Amino acid sequence: MMVIANKEELTRLVEETVAQVPITDIHTHLFTPEFGPLLLRGIDELLTYHYLVAEVFRWIEMPYEEFWRLSKKEQADLIWRVLFLEHSPVSEACRGVLTVLKAFGLDPGARDLEEYRAFFAALPVETHVERVLQLSGVARLVMTNDPFAPEERAVWLDEYRGDPRFCAALRLDALLNDWEGACRKLGEWGYKVASALDPAAMAEVRRFLNDWIKRMNPVYLAVSLPPDFLWPEDSARARLIAEAVLPLAAEHGLPFAMMIGVKKLVNPGLRLAGDSVGKAGIETVERLCASFPRNKFMLTMLSRENQHEGCVVARKFGNLLPFGCWWFMNNPSLVEETTRMRVELLGLSFVPQHSDARVLDQLIYKWAHSRKNIARVLSEKYADLWETGWRPTAEEIRRDVAGLFGENFWRFLGYGGKAA
Repeated sequence: MMVIANKEELTRLVEETVAQVPITDIHTHLFTPEFGPLLLRGIDELLTYHYLVAEVFRWIEMPYEEFWRLSKKEQADLIWRVLFLEHSPVSEACRGVLTVLKAFGLDPGARDLEEYRAFFAALPVETHVERVLQLSGVARLVMTNDPFAPEERAVWLDEYRGDPRFCAALRLDALLNDWEGACRKLGEWGYKVASALDPAAMAEVRRFLNDWIKRMNPVYLAVSLPPDFLWPEDSARARLIAEAVLPLAAEHGLPFAMMIGVKKLVNPGLRLAGDSVGKAGIETVERLCASFPRNKFMLTMLSRENQHEGCVVARKFGNLLPFGCWWFMNNPSLVEETTRMRVELLGLSFVPQHSDARVLDQLIYKWAHSRKNIARVLSEKYADLWETGWRPTAEEIRRDVAGLFGENFWRFLGYGGKAA
């Protein structure tokens, strides 16, 4: 058993342990190379990420459609000029691009976009994936997999081979948030459904879900929900959750991950960058956890104002796992604040972060930045223990950190703390 001599040594050990721990990234929008162009990577994808698209329109006066008519390279050139050269790149999204360049051994200070392009263009996709996983310390990650997305659906139906480092998550947004559209698609695919959702139609929805659970072998079912999401209510979504999604999830032992608080396209001209945030009612989460005790739920919320309520509800329901700082919450100040609050209310029984990465290279900066914030909170909390006379051991710290960065998730899924 390693004896820690003082608080300075304690802090150093925590920082080193967090910096080195292998990560399970439990929510991303990444794909294996088998999905071809759906796997976004490289400098132009980093620069045209929707965070930076929204930011650049704070500075430029350009009709949205004129921007979207530009090629990817032209959009990246514009964003680079405005956000990096004409203004200091201090936002988290801009800083992230520079962190990635530095990690690859490139010189951000050279400000040479063409040099960066040449570097990424020379990286074969498999090599690129290997290097990013190595640099980020991500051992396993969970994709977001939508059976209603035509390009993705085609890959799944064409004898998808898979990669054990990339786990699937069955995304249900199209089914739950647009039942009329989903109903038409299901009918085209041979499922005998009706918009009225009679018992026969509900059985066909369950058959559809069962087919895709077998095909994808997901580690959880997931949906992004608006802030006004309610359960129970008189709606197709509420019925589908109660009569199809949750029964199938319980049968297969799969958690239902709810990402609550997004207001879609408040500015449609920005496209993917045009979504916003709203405060949700926590009572819906309470009712679901209480009404379906056989089900496991995962929860992340988009509004800062919901974070305290989410922690309190998790204290009341062992079948609820809070996870990550999602989207607009994924900023260093908020990651640190939210992690500190969760530790104070939940101990170590949560998952502090996921990357939500849409571009492969984002794994590098999102985890490099989050590790530092999480380490700072943990160092503070172990120092608090030290002041009481409780002396954490190195082994205990490594155990705790391994839990936060992966094993808590696998344990919640029923794998005893180890990856499937």
